[in-house]
Amino acid sequence: MWEHHFERMTLDILGPFPVTTKGNRYVLVLMDYFTKWPEAIPIPDQEASTVAEELVRSWISCYAVPMILHSDQGTNFNSALFTELCKLLGILKTRTTALHPESNGMVERFNRTILNHLSLFVSRNQTD
Repeated sequence: MWEHHFERMTLDILGPFPVTTKGNRYVLVLMDYFTKWPEAIPIPDQEASTVAEELVRSWISCYAVPMILHSDQGTNFNSALFTELCKLLGILKTRTTALHPESNGMVERFNRTILNHLSLFVSRNQTD
């Protein structure tokens, strides 16, 4: 299977959420398949440029360039910009089967954990 940390990564986006005081509305979720190490990064939008910038700033510059990057079929992950970034860094980009989020189960499970924790801090009427 996977023998080294940061060899294969998965990523996903959660949201939209109510806008935070820092202007963020989404969460970029990154996870390493080998160690199961997760990162949840608040981002203002889910544009390909934002996702690519945060991937480099928050993961690649801190840990390593993954050999394989796995995501759903969102347009932000399949854009020309994101494809070029992967090509430039030598990353093999793979995708889940369309309409089957369970094929990316590890990150989807972590997403549920994030959502459960966030629900503890936000009231039903979203005013706090």
